[in-house]
Amino acid sequence: MKYLIIGLGNPGEKYENSRHNIGFKVLDKLASLSNISFSTDKLADVSVLKHKGRQLILVKPNTFMNLSGKAVNYWMQKEKVSADNILVVSDDISLPFSTIRLRAKGSDGGHNGLKDIIEVLQSTSFPRIKFGIGSEFNKGRQSDYVLGNWSDKETNLLEERMDLAVKMILSFTTIGIDRTMNDFNRR
Repeated sequence: MKYLIIGLGNPGEKYENSRHNIGFKVLDKLASLSNISFSTDKLADVSVLKHKGRQLILVKPNTFMNLSGKAVNYWMQKEKVSADNILVVSDDISLPFSTIRLRAKGSDGGHNGLKDIIEVLQSTSFPRIKFGIGSEFNKGRQSDYVLGNWSDKETNLLEERMDLAVKMILSFTTIGIDRTMNDFNRR
């Protein structure tokens, strides 16, 4: 069975440690724990992980956040993966920092990467992991906040929470979305 695991973020050193790039960071963590690496391919940096008889294609779009749908659609078509077998990992300002939720579908919640994926796929029905980054910003400063770097306090908790997100990804691909939501959404 084949899965497409998409981590959202913006390419380039400038954004590497920004809150908006948590999708990239989670996939980097999964790749490092699995001793695999990414290579640049069409519209994305890609790596393939074999796990319990499944093939996980890890995709970090290099199209910038607002055009993530183009890369997602390309890799879904290329690898012949249905929307049920994709999993998008993104930041979420509506969740407190370090809260992680798996959802089977939903709106974009104001997230430009998810908005573009929804527009390109013409559907809100695809699984996603929402990684809470909090909303500690003044009115009109949302962009600065999401594109800003993690605080020292956040950085100290980040590894543990990324480990949990990695476990969620592997669980999703082995026992399915319903059991994974039951097992992990309360943590």
